[in-house]
Amino acid sequence: MKKYIRKKVLRLLFASGLMCVSFTGNSQTHYNANISIGAKGGVDLSMVNFTPSVKQGMLPGINFGATFRYIEENHFGLIAEVNFEQRGWKENFEEHPFSYSRTLNYIQIPFLAHIYFGRRGRFFFNAGPEIGFMIGESTKSNFDYTNVSGISGFPARNTYQYLMNADPKVDYGISAGLGGEFNINRKNSVYLEGRFYYGLGNVLKSGRAENIRGSNSMSIMISAGYWFRIK
Repeated sequence: MKKYIRKKVLRLLFASGLMCVSFTGNSQTHYNANISIGAKGGVDLSMVNFTPSVKQGMLPGINFGATFRYIEENHFGLIAEVNFEQRGWKENFEEHPFSYSRTLNYIQIPFLAHIYFGRRGRFFFNAGPEIGFMIGESTKSNFDYTNVSGISGFPARNTYQYLMNADPKVDYGISAGLGGEFNINRKNSVYLEGRFYYGLGNVLKSGRAENIRGSNSMSIMISAGYWFRIK
C-alpha cells in the first residue's frame, strides 16, 4: 500500500513539474505579468504513517509564513512560500487513560504550480514539491515513556518510536491544495485554502533493518492569506 501511495505522489510531482515547464515555455507575450507578495496563517492537522502501524488521532498545530506568486500565463502561475509549520503525531489509546503526542517544528519551503479560473472571484488548484527543515521537537505524555515495561496496565502496542529523536532533520514530499480567492481591488486580495501534504522521506530513522520500517509525515493545512500585487 505504501509503495502504491509513493508511486501516486511521485507521478503527481512529475506531472506538476511538466506543467511548470510547459506553461512557462509557451508564455504569451500579450499577457502582462502579475507579481504578488503576501502572508498566510492557519491550523494544521497531522499524523505519521508508521510501519508497523500505530493507532493515532490527528495532532493539531499552527502554520504561518510569507508567500510569493508569479503569474505569466492566463490561468497559470508559480508560487513559492517560506512557512513555519507544526507537524507530528498524537497516539490513540482508546479506553486506556494514557496520552502521548510528539510535535515537530519545521521551516517548510513549497514550490507550487498555481492554476486558477475566474476574475473577481477565483477558484484555484496548487500542487508541487516541498522541502522542510526541522528546527525543534517536543513531547507531551502522562506516563514515563522511557520505561513502558514498568507501567502496570499499559496496552500492548508498538513503542519503539517513543525513544527515537526525529532523524533525519530534512523532510521532503508533495503538496496539493484547493481554494478560493476574492479580489478586493486591483492590488489586494484574500484567499482561503485547504492543502494536503504527504512526506516521501521518513520522520524517524526507518528501514528494513530497523524496528520502524517507515514513518511518513501526513498533514492537512487549512489557512487564510492575503496577496498584495506589486506589478
